[in-house]
Amino acid sequence: MKKIIITDAVDKKCAGIFEENGFEINYNPGMPVDEIKKVIKDYNALVVRSDTQVTADLIDLMDNMEVIGRAGAGVDNINIEAATRKGIIVMNTPGGNTVSTAEHTMALMLSMCRNIPQANQSLREDRWDRKKYKGTELQGKTLGVVGLGKVGREVAKRSKAFDMNVIGYDPVLSEEITNKMGVKLVDLNTVYLKSDILTFHVPLSDETRNMLSEEKLKICKDGVKIINCARGGIVNEDDLLQALNSGKVSGAAFDVYVTEPPVPNSPFIHHPKIVATPHLGASTEEAQEKVAIQIAEQIVSLFKNKGVRGAINASAILSEDNKELAPYVRLAENLGVLHAQLNKGQLKEININFSGELLHSSTTLLSTAVLKGFLSKKLTAGVNLINAPFLAKEMGIVINEIKSGANSNYTNLLTVNFVTDKEDRLLAGTVFGNKEIRIVDIDNYHLELKPEGFMLLYTNIDKPGMLANVGKILADANINIAGLSLGRLDVGKEALTVINVDSEIDKNLLLSISSISGVKNVYSVKL
Repeated sequence: MKKIIITDAVDKKCAGIFEENGFEINYNPGMPVDEIKKVIKDYNALVVRSDTQVTADLIDLMDNMEVIGRAGAGVDNINIEAATRKGIIVMNTPGGNTVSTAEHTMALMLSMCRNIPQANQSLREDRWDRKKYKGTELQGKTLGVVGLGKVGREVAKRSKAFDMNVIGYDPVLSEEITNKMGVKLVDLNTVYLKSDILTFHVPLSDETRNMLSEEKLKICKDGVKIINCARGGIVNEDDLLQALNSGKVSGAAFDVYVTEPPVPNSPFIHHPKIVATPHLGASTEEAQEKVAIQIAEQIVSLFKNKGVRGAINASAILSEDNKELAPYVRLAENLGVLHAQLNKGQLKEININFSGELLHSSTTLLSTAVLKGFLSKKLTAGVNLINAPFLAKEMGIVINEIKSGANSNYTNLLTVNFVTDKEDRLLAGTVFGNKEIRIVDIDNYHLELKPEGFMLLYTNIDKPGMLANVGKILADANINIAGLSLGRLDVGKEALTVINVDSEIDKNLLLSISSISGVKNVYSVKL
């Protein structure tokens, strides 16, 4: 009999489903971590929300654990790498709180535009400030939705019901899909330029951190209003505070913050033009019931061999059976991750070329691994080998699979070409004898690159001293070079340099490198 322990306040319907299926349940919300450590070795499944911190130390004690289930979307409190290393599946429930977060976004939008919290407080203090709290209507206003995933789409749909003009930005969604939604797909700068109200629904990543800051606020309309129900840090709080004080931004509504809970007496939280709630996006009875039922059903399905759903780390688990193919799955995923960080513009299509008999027999798996890598950098919800094709289809992503004959240089070669409205980018890789994955072609520059950790990529004029100039900037910043790969088109012409480094390269350093005469197309990526 499978034994399941629930250590957070998950809706009791979760435990009920387990009991109905004959599993032994320990429902113990609020259980101290020291107590969890004493008993965790006996359990096959752990179900948590956000309170229990599932650390590497705790995972190390899990002798019989098969699955860790998160009743919710975010898995920041679970050490995914440690769980994967130990062969434990980690599941979440993306989509369970979609409606609740979308509705909360609408509630904040209305509250902000009609000054409802401020007016309510004024009346409670026996004041009658009708003139002071004159609001604005939603009808006819342009709403800019940054991120048209599940939540963004639901917000767009509800906003259309208020007769708003909705425009949106999403780097992986097709125009065909957004047209059906009644949303005009535009670039990010156009969203900032045209919107009366901006709402953010993207994951927090290196690409989205501070995506609305002082520089971008300057191109926004005077009097724009800002909403963030996604993740703290997407909007720069200090820059927004200055914009509120100057009048550039007329109002803001936030449910998430860089620091949670915010520091006492935070000037941001206490600003009179801000409507603030304590991360309530998923806090509805319906949402908590949905995710509780969903995670229970997913675990029951796993234990009864009916399939794996919602697994965050499925790729590592599913590829273990084929030892020969496993490194190519890792290679495919890495190529997708790299494309996500290198590509500019609106994605049009993905072309994947499989050269070699081994790859010919596994095109679907490898294409899915490419998608998993790419979408994992673009979406909030967990992406895995099971849901990546569905998500891609939902977004209108076009994939062309091509089987070609043996390559003259490599027994098996995987080539992934991403086409956007701004560029056409190619990455190719293979696996060497001892399962070492290598990238051997970037945009027709032939090299041999080990894809791991932090990497700096740039093109430069092929002449003496270029590498030394870049190396000096890295050395002055105390950044150590771990590896170097070079490729060139011809002597004295343009060359591609890829440097593996031991630490992250910030934007200021990238600007310094870009300022070197003869250096261009500078990127910092992370694997």
